[in-house]
Amino acid sequence: MKATWNGEVIAESNDTVIVEGNHYFPETALKREFVVESAHRTSCPWKGTAHYYTLQVNGTENRDAVWYYPTPKSGAEQVAGRVAFWKGVQVTA
Repeated sequence: MKATWNGEVIAESNDTVIVEGNHYFPETALKREFVVESAHRTSCPWKGTAHYYTLQVNGTENRDAVWYYPTPKSGAEQVAGRVAFWKGVQVTA
């Protein structure tokens, strides 16, 4: 699977986990040169607190387009150490 945005591959891996229709990539597959930490947080009742990264690619920013669960709740362990995408990031095979 490959995650792309603004003409760049953001992450690529053959090891993704699908949860609620989203591909979760291993965090090690994320190209760190394209992300910066965000202070944004959301809460999922069964996965826990989501943290976000903002993408910065080719001079354009996509705020909070990458999320992850640093300490997922019991029952959501499959997303530990993984990131997922939205806000126009294309995930394709």
